[in-house]
This record gives sequence, C-alpha cells and structure tokens, in this order.
Amino acid sequence: MDLCLRWLLVCLIGSLWGSGCRKPSTSDSTLRELHIAAAADLRYAFEELRTRFEAAHPGVRVKLSYGSSGQFFAQIRNGAPFDLYFSADADYPWRLVSEGLAVDTSFFLYAVGQLVVWVPSDSPLKLETWEEVAGPHVRRLAIANPQHAPYGRAAIAVLQALGLYERVRDRLVLGENIAQTAQFVASGAAEAGLIALSLALAPEMQVRGRYRPLPVDLYPPIAQGAVILSRARHRPEAWAFWRFVQTSEGRQVLTSFGFVMPDSMALWTGRPHG
Repeated sequence: MDLCLRWLLVCLIGSLWGSGCRKPSTSDSTLRELHIAAAADLRYAFEELRTRFEAAHPGVRVKLSYGSSGQFFAQIRNGAPFDLYFSADADYPWRLVSEGLAVDTSFFLYAVGQLVVWVPSDSPLKLETWEEVAGPHVRRLAIANPQHAPYGRAAIAVLQALGLYERVRDRLVLGENIAQTAQFVASGAAEAGLIALSLALAPEMQVRGRYRPLPVDLYPPIAQGAVILSRARHRPEAWAFWRFVQTSEGRQVLTSFGFVMPDSMALWTGRPHG
C-alpha cells in the first residue's frame, strides 16, 4: 500500500471516531515557556505585548508574574527562576548586573512611568486643586508601599512637594504594589489614590473613575529598567522578547498605556544603593 493510500485510510478511520484528519500541531511539551517578572504597572501593557509576541513566536509561551519591583528583586536574589525582569525602578536590575545575577549587556531603560490622582466616578472630589486630596472627603489615601515600590516613593515626594504630606500621613493606606493600590480605591477601601497612569488608562479603570496627572517635576523620574537574568533557561527566546519590547511596535504599545519613552540615560543616575 503506497503512502498516499495509507494516509487516506488513517483519515477515514479518524473521521469514524470523530477525530477527523488534522494537521500535526506543536505539542504543548515542545513549547518553550518564558518566565517574566514584571512590575505591577505593566499589567495591561504587557498583556497586549504578550499577545503580539506569541503570535509572532508560536513556539513560545510567555508566563507573566506581576508584583512589586522590590519584592521581585529579593526573590531573584534568592533564586527565583525568572528569565527576564522588568522593574519599575531601574536601580534594581542594575544591582542584579553588579552582583552577576543578570547579563550586563541586557540592561536597558524601557519606559518612564507617570503618577496620577485617581478617584471613583461618584467621588465628590473635582480634582481641580491638589488641596482636595487632603480635604474632609478623603479619609483614606492609597499609595504604594515606598519600601517596595518606586511609585510609593514618588507619591511621598509629590505629597511633600505640595506641602500635603504632614496633613495626610495618618490617612495613608499602603498597597504592596501599585496594582493593589489602584484596587484599594476602585473597591472603596480608599477615597482617592496616587497610582500609575498606565493603570488609570486601563478600560476597567476608566469606566469606574477619573484621574488627573500629577506634575512630573514634583517627583523623581520613575525610570524603569529591564535585564535578562543569568540563570535564564531559554536565553534565545529571552533575547527575542527583549528586542521586541524595543521595536517600534513594542514602544507604541507602552506609549498607548501612558508610558513615556526614555530619551537618554540622564533620566537615571545608574548608581546602585549601598
């Protein structure tokens, strides 16, 4: 029996059993999984980037973990098995490079984050003046924990610059990361919050509330950096995603979610702490 006849017979038997004759597909066991630790402000932008990257690389599946940049830094130092690390604070990945835990040639600034005041749609705050966040309608003001999250440190800086910190310090509710901070306000656990513009622009947040950008000259630039980790299991795929984020397509996605593209290293001193 020649090969063509054998193939037709297989198809016929398969159709009788309901499976039909399908083209061979890539087995799940052959997919390369790329594990990425990503700052919480990247949640919506990176879901879009993942979809586009996987469409162009059908043999790769991107596994994203979102959270606090500082906590990821600690986990990576303790051996967490990530391939790439996208931090909201450029200092963390640079420190990994200096400790030999990341590929030195992979360090790059991929975005600059922006801070906004966000309130629910039914809030009495009009956000016409910054004084409103320290007014009687705000019993709890949500910010990210400054010990773990750069957005938290930026929030403290801007509140101090506006002369409001001492008035609101006892009302502060700390989220472990900027996504949890946004959830505090969206759920009603706080009346207002200082969150990332990238989260305020998410469709579900736009439906539920409104925001006003804070003056960028009142807080240090939230320069965000990334690296490929030295223990990356799938190094070629890691470099492929690294390059994709820097393409015009990748940059356009980040820009659409409110990130500013870094024009120079002047945005960040590059000096590790300690």
